[in-house]
Amino acid sequence: IIRPHMRLQEWVAEEKGYFKDEGLDYVFGKNTAPSKTVGAGQQNKKGAYQTFEDGRDADVSCACHWTVNMAASAGHGQLWGDAYSVTPSGIFVAPDSDIEKPEDLANIPVTVGYQSGSHYSTIQGLEPFLKPEEINLHFGGLLMGRLNLLVDGEVPAGNAFGAPMYILEQLGFRKILDTTFMIATMVPPNVNRDDVVKYFKALKRAEADIDLRHDLYTHYFLNELPDRYTDMADTRRFGPGERIVFEPYSKEIFDGTREWVIERDIFPEDKIGAENYDHEQVVFCRDDRS
Repeated sequence: IIRPHMRLQEWVAEEKGYFKDEGLDYVFGKNTAPSKTVGAGQQNKKGAYQTFEDGRDADVSCACHWTVNMAASAGHGQLWGDAYSVTPSGIFVAPDSDIEKPEDLANIPVTVGYQSGSHYSTIQGLEPFLKPEEINLHFGGLLMGRLNLLVDGEVPAGNAFGAPMYILEQLGFRKILDTTFMIATMVPPNVNRDDVVKYFKALKRAEADIDLRHDLYTHYFLNELPDRYTDMADTRRFGPGERIVFEPYSKEIFDGTREWVIERDIFPEDKIGAENYDHEQVVFCRDDRS
């Protein structure tokens, strides 16, 4: 079961028949899970990590590497170790906002998704500019919900990536700070490794197409945008978004990421999980890691 997550690669591979060319027997469909959005003064502490706790219905599923790392450590699946991806991201404010630079965000609520890529990347991005006690996170919901909150003027600042980021740019929102971050892939413990290899071979072909002429494929972003943005979004002006890197998610990356999260007390101690980097947490298509 394949679920896109606001990136182009799966849509290109599906439409061009690359999954079929690899002999993959699959079901393809977009994510339809609702995301509760809350404005300033409220907190929604249900994010990407909680969707792994609850169980996802896809056999390959992506989220920021912090969450996949911690979820794999806690036994909610296995991180696929032969690839990762990088998505452009940023903290945005309205065109008429008084906020001009990262230091202006001291004690200002920045809307993010709880234990999701925007949560970690906002902390990581702001740490060089603000004291820890000056970083004020508002957990407003997942990606599309945060887009709505920003467009509707309900929050002063928010983290966005993918199509929502390009929409905000078109509407004149200003990026105060770049928060580009890594994304990892989660698979179930009983996954057929050969199927995952076929999946990534198809995505590698799609990645080459996107690298060459991303402008031919940005219209696929419309497949996952809410109806209210269909006419608003001029996808001809969009960039390629997330890019897959076909290199190992190494032990050094795994351990360093886990330590970073633990140092910032983002997870309670009972959810930190195992410390080991082994086949219980990280799975490769080869038994060696060379």
